[in-house]
Amino acid sequence: MRRLLWACLAVLLLCCVWVAGVARQIKAQSTIDEARPADVIIVLGAAEYRGRPSPVLEARLNHALFLYLKGLAPLILTTGGAGGDPVYTESEVGRAYLSRRGVPSESILVEIEGESTAHSTTAAAEMMRRRGLRSCIVVSDGYHIFRVKKMLEFRGLEVYGSPRPSLPKGGWPEYWLYVKQALAFTAWRMGVNA
Repeated sequence: MRRLLWACLAVLLLCCVWVAGVARQIKAQSTIDEARPADVIIVLGAAEYRGRPSPVLEARLNHALFLYLKGLAPLILTTGGAGGDPVYTESEVGRAYLSRRGVPSESILVEIEGESTAHSTTAAAEMMRRRGLRSCIVVSDGYHIFRVKKMLEFRGLEVYGSPRPSLPKGGWPEYWLYVKQALAFTAWRMGVNA
């Protein structure tokens, strides 16, 4: 019984070390802007409110628009499903927002089915594959970039992260975001889509 307890404690300790290590990698990636010329800019979805982007989604869209206007990619791909809204999807709200700011409709691709990061990245990668697109700039919050990059790289794409500008939260609230992403990344690596 005592050996089993020590074995369980050892496994728990190893898991904590793993998660802490991944969280450090996520934190390091969260402030690196790798934006460079690519085939498409992918904007990860976030909440929308009855057809209007939440402040987080709006900030992501504005950053993607900035990169697009710099000429870093000819296309923007918005992601995100309905999230409980019976009328709008995050990606369609993103498309409308970008269109109102002058991005031609033919330059905006929309992935409307995404219910999770894993689902959205899988669908986005498939859309890119069908169009012969091989490289992308991923726009999201800094804490999200590491996991999204790994998911898209797993699909054989060349991926550059470009976190939206934001003020650091600092302290435990910020570190908790990295830990949650590390747990989600670990679950994905184990075959659980989060």
